[in-house]
Amino acid sequence: MVEQAPDYFAAENFIVEKLERELPKDLTYHGLHHTLSVLNAAMQIAEGEKIPDEGDLKLLCIAVLFHDAGFIHVYHGHEDKSCEMASEFLPRFNFKQEQIEKVCGMIEATKLPQRPTNHLECIIADADLDHLGREDFYSVSKTLFEEWKTYFNFNDEKEWNRAQVKFLSEHHYFTQYSIKFREPEKQKRLTEIRKLVNER
Repeated sequence: MVEQAPDYFAAENFIVEKLERELPKDLTYHGLHHTLSVLNAAMQIAEGEKIPDEGDLKLLCIAVLFHDAGFIHVYHGHEDKSCEMASEFLPRFNFKQEQIEKVCGMIEATKLPQRPTNHLECIIADADLDHLGREDFYSVSKTLFEEWKTYFNFNDEKEWNRAQVKFLSEHHYFTQYSIKFREPEKQKRLTEIRKLVNER
């Protein structure tokens, strides 16, 4: 009996449609738009990092598309739920256990504080927080603040800026691509927000 190859295309379509239908609409930051933005960033970083294996690239795509799927069910601990969902659904599309474990490792690498253990995990970790070093930092950050207002009743803008200073100060990128192309802009944002916090 010939082993069937994973149907990446069908798996991707399945999870994108599920996210579109089932993610809570009040996730102003962690909606499908975030997942697709992370996918775009992951592909850019992977190209910059010269990932040679096409199978690895496909697994990276799958991991990105599943990494926030857990938000369908829970807010806290969503990464563990995302991994459960990948483990439940991917066998339907002929993924082997070893591939699912790789996907779950990548999903786990997006958990804060980030602790990636291999190159692919470093890529997804950096892609998930790619916006920290992009020009759209403030507009993306605002959507997270709105989400925190909804989920944590967090309304204090000064406290939000303090939280951003702490997060940006403690965060670091792992891939050479992100260190080169995102870290300098991130440092500018950190300087700007520190100034805002100190002025008020």
